[in-house]
Amino acid sequence: MATTETHSGAVLEVDLAAIAANWHALRARHPGGEVGAVVKADGYGLGAEAVARRLAGEGCRCFFVATPAEALALRAVLPEPVIVTLNGLADAAAALAEAAITPALASLGEVAAWAGEGRRRGRRLPALLHLDTGMSRLGLDQAEQDALAADPSPLDAIALRGVMTHLVAAERPDDPLNAQQLARFAAARARLPPAPASLANSSGLFLGPAFATDLARPGAALYGINPTPDRPNPMRPAVRLRARVLQVRAVAAGASVGYNATWRTARPARIATLAIGYADGWPRALSGRGAAYFDGEAAPLVGRVSMDLTTCDVTGLAPVRPGDWAELIGPHAPLDAVAAAAGTIGYEILTGLGPRIARVTA
Repeated sequence: MATTETHSGAVLEVDLAAIAANWHALRARHPGGEVGAVVKADGYGLGAEAVARRLAGEGCRCFFVATPAEALALRAVLPEPVIVTLNGLADAAAALAEAAITPALASLGEVAAWAGEGRRRGRRLPALLHLDTGMSRLGLDQAEQDALAADPSPLDAIALRGVMTHLVAAERPDDPLNAQQLARFAAARARLPPAPASLANSSGLFLGPAFATDLARPGAALYGINPTPDRPNPMRPAVRLRARVLQVRAVAAGASVGYNATWRTARPARIATLAIGYADGWPRALSGRGAAYFDGEAAPLVGRVSMDLTTCDVTGLAPVRPGDWAELIGPHAPLDAVAAAAGTIGYEILTGLGPRIARVTA
């Protein structure tokens, strides 16, 4: 791991070896089919280029992003693997075709546009077909599925590499939506030309063999987010967030800390100010909730998280000095626990961490 000593504010340490280990663990859960990797949103905020390079070196051959811009940026560093845009064409058909990107087509209009692009180039272009089986977000709705089943000829001009859908509630194994979507997906595929299937996301890989298909699409689990909430996390932690102490001051009993005096000391206290705030993506919702850790000792967050600064109570801890580093996410502050304290999910915490936080990789 690169040192944090050269970084003046906050640093996010990304463990690429842990991400690779998580990918291999997920592959072991899906032995009958391929396992890709979702690296959208700049690899969930951890650096898509570094993550994808490492996973490609481990044998991953299919990467999923959200937008054409993300796909084109990734293609510049990964010339060989399949790259899929989950958000479809987004009016970028020509650029996607030129870069050999595989879109997930989410409407009959996109099917027609992609077929037309292929005809202009004199070849059938590869694509996935995205079916909506309950998310009511992207994907061919029931009416479009019926129309395509009645006349599948629009697919004749496309090199159909697979049919996919997106699970609504895979993290809740007892939710009846999982079985409903599985049945809807099977019924829809049976009415369409034969093609490989892609179903399981991170949590879907833990739903059992019925949800195994030709291609799985894990994302969050790669980065250490628990794909099985309310059960022990089967994934290795992959990130550590630390912030530098800027100042430590002694305050008298009854003194207020932070904006609007939302917290007051009950006794003389020592308050450390950390170089991180909501402008860095450290949630304001953590005001007065959770803790920073110094050598494993908890320092409760006190007062309001402000734009650039967060304060914590280090009274009673071994001496904390300016220049020391506080652990905010890591062995003593698991990502999912931090997210729960903020009233959100690990996905939002990771993707919200801003560019002022330096990224270092191992």
